[in-house]
Amino acid sequence: MTRSAGSWADEPGLTPWLDDAGPAPIPSPAPVVPLRRPATVAGGRTGLLRPPPRRPAAPVMVGGPPTVVAPPPVPPAAQPVADGYLRDGGGARPVPRRGARGWLFTLSGGRLNPGTSTRELAEQELLDRIRTPLAGWHTVTVASTKGGVGKTTTSALLGLTLAEHRADRVVALDANPDAGNLADRLLGHPATATLRQLLDHDDPDLPASFTEVSRFVHDAGRLQVLASDQDAAMSEAFDRDEYRRVLALLVRFFTVVVTDSGTGLVHSAMAGALETTRSLVVTGAPTIDAAGHIDRTLDSLSAHGFDELVRDAIVVLSCDRQARSVDPVALKAHFERRCRAVVAVPRDPHLAEGGRIRLDALRPATRAAARQLAALVGDAFAWDFPATAGIDTSGGR
Repeated sequence: MTRSAGSWADEPGLTPWLDDAGPAPIPSPAPVVPLRRPATVAGGRTGLLRPPPRRPAAPVMVGGPPTVVAPPPVPPAAQPVADGYLRDGGGARPVPRRGARGWLFTLSGGRLNPGTSTRELAEQELLDRIRTPLAGWHTVTVASTKGGVGKTTTSALLGLTLAEHRADRVVALDANPDAGNLADRLLGHPATATLRQLLDHDDPDLPASFTEVSRFVHDAGRLQVLASDQDAAMSEAFDRDEYRRVLALLVRFFTVVVTDSGTGLVHSAMAGALETTRSLVVTGAPTIDAAGHIDRTLDSLSAHGFDELVRDAIVVLSCDRQARSVDPVALKAHFERRCRAVVAVPRDPHLAEGGRIRLDALRPATRAAARQLAALVGDAFAWDFPATAGIDTSGGR
């Protein structure tokens, strides 16, 4: 179905989130249960596991004596702990690190341990998901067909949060062919080395060392950044084959690659990113035009054979501006039906400045949204993915 520009506000069936009752506050994101992937199925990528049946089916007799099915083994009973006289089941309580509970534990020298709060336990669960062990490498592509809806900001927040909480190497790659500004938002100054210089230096016949590659990336805290060329002609020339060449080099030394893409889904470099990505993040805003762009982005990707990427995608809504006619609850529910999850990033004065992004300068709610996004990406680290043709990680890490 062809959707004409400007029709989103005029066709209620296409805009279920529109509401004439006025604005509503952006809801707090609900906790998301991590998904798991099975082995590869037909079509190259993998699907989601179905839940197991509640009980086994009864055996069917086809002539002859009935088949005797052995009962499942019974696990050994738990050993009694100190004859049951210890409190709370005998286990040591987790040590609180913050709030009044942490203050009480510290002042008492550890003699009084009220345990961790529900909030602290929830935060620890997010961190555990972010730190999901990763065998091999993982690529995340942040995409949007509309500029100014938080694509680069989301790339920076995701990269910084993953790098802060993981022990392995994380790199943010600016693959925007329109002279992207990811390095400016992460470094606060122009980059002295670029992706183009790395391509010109790389000898495909000689395996590069991390020392060589580190000459072309910049440090933004624990996050590494590979900047795009600011010469529009040079950055526009960045194509599919060069993207794959850069990725093949980066994944030798970096475990997670976050790609800040351009706004053109048909650009050659974007094709290279989509072919090799394992997690997709689509950005937008709670406005009529931006919500329509998210839908068109998802429709276009599905039409080009990326249905599973769309189903597993994470939609990020940058809520620095809010349309009065858009119901945020309905908008969130709309994209949750199309994708895996939706994350709302609240308005933050630090992000609105447009300068260098620092996690410690963000409001707590913004940092929480960034951790939720990173945890959703981390869930996919445990999934099974088919090998990517042409990407060889030998000689690295």
